[in-house]
Amino acid sequence: MVMVKSRGAALFAASILVGLTSCDASKPDQSAAVPSASAENRERLSNQPVGKKMNVTIGTKTFTATLEDNPATAKLRAMLPLTLDMSELNGNEKLYRLPTTLPTTAANPGTIRDGDLMLWQADTLVLFYETFQTTYRYTRLGRIDEPSGLAAAVGTGSVTVTFELE
Repeated sequence: MVMVKSRGAALFAASILVGLTSCDASKPDQSAAVPSASAENRERLSNQPVGKKMNVTIGTKTFTATLEDNPATAKLRAMLPLTLDMSELNGNEKLYRLPTTLPTTAANPGTIRDGDLMLWQADTLVLFYETFQTTYRYTRLGRIDEPSGLAAAVGTGSVTVTFELE
């Protein structure tokens, strides 16, 4: 009886291993089988290096941002592309509460710079368009490379912003 149970367990374990190896996500044809996957997900499936650049489009103006290399940006990249209706706050930032939380490594940056892209708490994406001093703690996600014209592009109220990998 013990032999039958252990043989059954061994066959079960072997079938699981065969099933897992047949689902090798690094095969190029696997990513092609998922037509609804975003470019980021296809890139991750093919085990290619993940880009550190992101386009931030506001109206007709597109800015390039350099992303940080941390768990929060990895999870954010997996969500892209995103088109968000970002709300105005304090005359210096646009924010959007994400439907899911991201990992945090919050720190007080001391000075927020125009073009900073941060995560407040674990679920609020913040795009700053003015430079100022702060006592708040944020997880740094990235920064717009050339923020000239950002304040004019975002305007004074809510604004639609599209984030996508370059």
